[in-house]
Amino acid sequence: MKSYFIMTKIIWCYFFISICISCKGSSNKDIITEDIKTVTIYADTVKPKLRVTQHELVAFAKTLIGIPYKYASIDPNIGFDCSGFITYVFNHFKIEVPRSSVGFTNIGKEIKIEDAKEGDLILFTGTDANIRIVGHMGIVTDNIDTLKFIHSTSGKKYGVTISEFSDRYKLRFVKVVRIFKD
Repeated sequence: MKSYFIMTKIIWCYFFISICISCKGSSNKDIITEDIKTVTIYADTVKPKLRVTQHELVAFAKTLIGIPYKYASIDPNIGFDCSGFITYVFNHFKIEVPRSSVGFTNIGKEIKIEDAKEGDLILFTGTDANIRIVGHMGIVTDNIDTLKFIHSTSGKKYGVTISEFSDRYKLRFVKVVRIFKD
């Protein structure tokens, strides 16, 4: 019986070593093509680790539609608040971003609302539009006929959803920031 356990350990060690040897020398650069846009570091707080397109970021965010709202959470198993959702999406691609919505106030490159495009971040005040501090945010999904964005909301739709840039949001609008290169 003792020899069985020793043999099992040897097999597992051999398996582990062969995996390590086969992975040696490969990198993300080998896997990802050179023509993909990379995340631009517009601020010291945004640190990309992998290459990703705006479309890939938004496509992943859309897979989270329907996850409920949960204050102060970045866990998809229990829900997200708005910045928790953004953090989760960006961290999925190994991009470090601020954890709170107010932390996005001074990162990225400010863009005119009419120039917003897929993957840009849209920043709003909290529920009180008179307090002009960022308190809510989303990711622009498109800006063809009307700007749309994906976010985790505690409002009527309650959770991760896509919303139009309606009058309700226009009152609370602060700015759009671009994290990706043009």
